[in-house]
Amino acid sequence: MTVRVVLADDQPLIRAALRMVIADAPDLDVAGEAGTGAEAVRLAEDLRPEVVVMDIRMPGMDGIQATRLITAGTSGARVVVLTTFDDDDYVYGALRAGASGFLVKDMALDDILAAVRVVAAGDALIAPSVTRRLIEAFADRPEPAPAPRSLEGITDREREVLTLVARGLSNTEIAAELVISVATVKAYVTRLLSKLAARDRVQLVILAYEAGLASPSG
Repeated sequence: MTVRVVLADDQPLIRAALRMVIADAPDLDVAGEAGTGAEAVRLAEDLRPEVVVMDIRMPGMDGIQATRLITAGTSGARVVVLTTFDDDDYVYGALRAGASGFLVKDMALDDILAAVRVVAAGDALIAPSVTRRLIEAFADRPEPAPAPRSLEGITDREREVLTLVARGLSNTEIAAELVISVATVKAYVTRLLSKLAARDRVQLVILAYEAGLASPSG
């Protein structure tokens, strides 16, 4: 199946670079391009792509609002945020708006393509190092922390797994930490997604932070 992608970025050079590398990938296709958040929302509804690669800082409607509208709409498109993370304190807001992960603009282009495929397949893109930095960035925000969320209904072992997910560990690393199989870890993660009504691994990290299970110190 060819994954249809909409590129949303107000910088034509960024879009051109992504368009060129996607053109060389037999399983990916650029369905459309947007220079504003409003255009991205319209294209998502009109073109029904599998993935929208979304910049955050755009004129008019920003990427966070556009992400919220797309994920709440009927297109079924999944959003991957494209950001210069080092100086962008809006990433948490974008993930809360429904993004399935994010890419950093200085990533290798091949890694960006791989990330698009991961998200198109229904998974979330959140690398361990990015997870930790995301938590640190959110903790440094001047706004008060959100009220603690209840994690009623999950077992002690599931809470352990959730804590390790929030620390950015992969399934393999969690299995080694808890001395269980990778398949068992996957089963725990699946149950956590169901019990906590979380869309993907990204939301599990956010829920763990809001419940006090994650902190910048790990």
